[in-house]
Amino acid sequence: MTEAPAEQGRRRRSIDPTDALLTVDDLQVHFPIRRGILVERQVGAVKAVDGVDLTIPRGSTVGLVGESGCGKSTFGRALLRLVEPTGGSVHFDGTDLLALDDEQMRRMRRQMQMVFQDPMASLDPRQDVESVLTEPLRAHRIEGDHRARARELLDLVGLPATALSRYPHEFSGGQRQRIGIARAIALEPQLIVADEPVSALDVSIQAQVVNLLEELQDRLGLTYLVIAHDLAVVRHIADVVAVMYLGGLVEQAASDELYAAPLHPYTKALMSAVPIPDPEVEDTRQRILLAGDLPSPAAPPPGCRFHTRCPFRQETRCDDERPQLRSVATRPPSHRVACHWAEDIDAGRIQPRASAVVEPDAS
Repeated sequence: MTEAPAEQGRRRRSIDPTDALLTVDDLQVHFPIRRGILVERQVGAVKAVDGVDLTIPRGSTVGLVGESGCGKSTFGRALLRLVEPTGGSVHFDGTDLLALDDEQMRRMRRQMQMVFQDPMASLDPRQDVESVLTEPLRAHRIEGDHRARARELLDLVGLPATALSRYPHEFSGGQRQRIGIARAIALEPQLIVADEPVSALDVSIQAQVVNLLEELQDRLGLTYLVIAHDLAVVRHIADVVAVMYLGGLVEQAASDELYAAPLHPYTKALMSAVPIPDPEVEDTRQRILLAGDLPSPAAPPPGCRFHTRCPFRQETRCDDERPQLRSVATRPPSHRVACHWAEDIDAGRIQPRASAVVEPDAS
């Protein structure tokens, strides 16, 4: 793949990778499939998240990308136990979240908040903005002048104090998302999980919301997990990018490293589909096409879960041995990939099938 031009304007922060705020180990979220009318019985499970390891350093932004249906949103919700994990562990600032009872977890959520994808659906249409913003303060019995705090939150997200008496339907999509962000920071959390925070917005508004998230991170010392399918948005905001496919991570690396030289065939295909605003580059690069649809998480393929669509598939190992995330000798240790043949693909010793490659003159 032709290397994309360097990102313009993305911040470079000094992050200590050993100072982990959140550590996820072998996280699993399986939803049972039940059948029967009088007597239900479990006949299988949808493996929405199946063995994910992820570390989020304090003060960093980790981007989680992948196709729709790969388990990104379920993973984000499981971190806050809005969906109960089936197995694995989640440690937040040294605390095992899965060992907490309901009341302990409720108190812990002061430190972990979520920004949802659809700002209209996530705001109660019967509540005015003041009620929306002060509800977390009341729920957690925070003392002080709640109305003054609501005004302060609106100022932080760039909305006037006159918005307090208005209702969600009176705002544009971008303004509603700003209200959702203001609600998320009301309790001064350390971690925010932003689930597709700009996908429901017009392109002209997306940059404003992304810039707001960056400004709040600098001002409040926030740590983000940003879940998205828009690779351009993630590249702008993330320090580290993790790529998810069918319930598991297939690659993880620093943002610049991943976008410049991806290792996993799935990541290569995703990157080759991202438009580049440079006609000379856009017209001269290869594109990798994936065959078929995303398999069902209720019946994932054996071996490497990507092998049914992989243009680099080999007869040995791919079909019967699931690869684990690992470092490769030619890249920094933080660049990990779940592919048996990553080194050979990177060195050009294994080429993609001709039918999966669109050459520049064929586009």
